[in-house]
Amino acid sequence: MSKDQPAPLPGQSDKIVQVENLSKKYGDNIAVNGISFTLNKGEVFAFLGPNGAGKTTTVEILECLRNPTGGQAKVLGYDVSKRSDQAEIRKRIGVLPQDFNAIDRLTVRENINYFGAMFKHQLDADKLIELVDLKDKRDEQFKKLSGGLKQRVGLAVSLVNDPDVVFLDEPTTGLDPRARRDVWGVVERLRSQGKTVFLTTHYMDEAEYLADIVSIIDHGQIIASGTPDQLIDTHGGKKTLIIRDAGQEGLKQLPQGLPKAELRNAGDIAISLNNGELTSILMSLGQTPLHDKEIEVRRPTLDDVFLNLTGRRVSEEGN
Repeated sequence: MSKDQPAPLPGQSDKIVQVENLSKKYGDNIAVNGISFTLNKGEVFAFLGPNGAGKTTTVEILECLRNPTGGQAKVLGYDVSKRSDQAEIRKRIGVLPQDFNAIDRLTVRENINYFGAMFKHQLDADKLIELVDLKDKRDEQFKKLSGGLKQRVGLAVSLVNDPDVVFLDEPTTGLDPRARRDVWGVVERLRSQGKTVFLTTHYMDEAEYLADIVSIIDHGQIIASGTPDQLIDTHGGKKTLIIRDAGQEGLKQLPQGLPKAELRNAGDIAISLNNGELTSILMSLGQTPLHDKEIEVRRPTLDDVFLNLTGRRVSEEGN
């Protein structure tokens, strides 16, 4: 350890990001309002919330692009507010910003090498190309790539300095479902290699699929944190039994004594389940014409968690 590098705090060497009561104001507008959280080594941490919730502002503070108004934030033991620490933080983090772009006329490999040259230590471009599964596009110009492939180039660039933590700010916004899944695959490979990832997203399914820990932020405040399962168990509500395409006639065929059922727009019947009710309900349905219908049990999701906590859902556009 160099004399310029602060020693890790006792018992906290695995704490990659530490945020305590952090705030950021722009005049009368409070973008971040007294938030606290910790990101541990090897975790995929998702900062989940709608557009304007304070996600990007927080990330930009951690990347030393903005100064906080109040509170404290440390990355790898360095204080983001201290100019002497900021240079060290920048050397040791990887960043994929929103709307990543590269040099149009350079190939995938040339772009990775170009950005890598900005660092004293850089990873081999071909290994990064393999990691993000761009071997077939190695010599393709950046401008000719699809949006999803460009994001994978951005992921490679964010890793070029072999960072201790990678910040991915809305990495799949605007991508089609297949391209989103491809990016998810890269994040999964990063986790399998022990990388620490800070992910911001407004996609509930993305956070549920990728994250070890989720902090939900709304109007600048963290309103819930935990593993996806913990959040769903605590705030997601009941499981729902769905009888597909049963229609109004299906409602009439339901046996007496079942929990309240509702007919949804697609003609599905939905029944909220209390613990221990599923087996008896299925047995009852088996004695009716509904036993021929497709039946499934829907577990609550992070989308239900956000709805129950805030009274609203987040659209595909993040609004």
